Amino acid sequence: MVGPLWRNVLYNRANYVRLVTLALLWGASFLFIKLGLEAMSPTQVTFSRIALGAVVLVGLCLLRGLRPGGFGSPEERRLWGVIAGAAVFSNVLPWTLYGIGERTVDSGIAGVLNATTPLWTVLFGLAFGTERSVRPLRLLGLLVGFSGVVVILAPWHGSSGLLGWGVLACLGAAMSYGVGFVYMGRGLNRSGTDGRRISPLTVGAMQMSAATGLSVLILPLGGLGPVELSPVPLLAVGVLGVFGTGFAFALHLRIVSDEGATTASTVTYLMPAVSVLLGWLVLGESFGPRVLAGMLIVLLGVALSRTNVRSGREHRDETETRSPEPARD
Repeated sequence: MVGPLWRNVLYNRANYVRLVTLALLWGASFLFIKLGLEAMSPTQVTFSRIALGAVVLVGLCLLRGLRPGGFGSPEERRLWGVIAGAAVFSNVLPWTLYGIGERTVDSGIAGVLNATTPLWTVLFGLAFGTERSVRPLRLLGLLVGFSGVVVILAPWHGSSGLLGWGVLACLGAAMSYGVGFVYMGRGLNRSGTDGRRISPLTVGAMQMSAATGLSVLILPLGGLGPVELSPVPLLAVGVLGVFGTGFAFALHLRIVSDEGATTASTVTYLMPAVSVLLGWLVLGESFGPRVLAGMLIVLLGVALSRTNVRSGREHRDETETRSPEPARD
């Protein structure tokens, strides 16, 4: 299934480096979450990474002379409402669920389960009408992808399988991303801005700022306890927020702007390998052949489900008028 991934050469060769860097940053996010949980609760990790990411994105906007939208007109208020909804489904909820899940699930497994996000996006797109039809090959992709999840979880093995609350939380996070992508696409298309084009970076800064305020609301859920002043976990959360959230999202926006959202989404295929490799090298996590086989089946399903998605060149004009995908790991 190389065709759907690399059939087009990137128009800006620097984006090869950006794409690999983005895969490393987002793939490593699961390791940083795992390390951060040694000193913080899941809600504390979520709030910290979002707040740091917001500082980075707002700072980049200020450096470029960009200003976030205000609240003066009904259109601006509607836009903020849509962005706040995206912040719930694409930042606050999934990142909290990954924190909860990684209390009992290996970071590499969490990264592999995150790869199911495109499958959930197609599924929810069908449910909410953003996917008007599904060709047989895409339907086959959904079936193959979700069968890979079943292989990974191995519920027939009983207690020796991976099915548990932690894994369900990670799957819930991937589902939340799927809802976020569908919601953001529908919501922004219906939110007017008086004909003014809003920079994708500005939308990203607005989304992360809204997520910061929303994450404060969930801090009482296990986030009011003391933080252990341990240097490695705190450094991991700092790197997760500044680089894995702020700068990574800025990189993602640049790739989307240059190549289109479809090409940028190929990072989905690289992230699981990064998360599994880092989990093995840093934390000594081990993965049997069943998990690795399940990961390959999931990625095959993702590739099949994207076979009739248009190429990056065909999306470039769209990226000039449509806002980016929601921020994610």
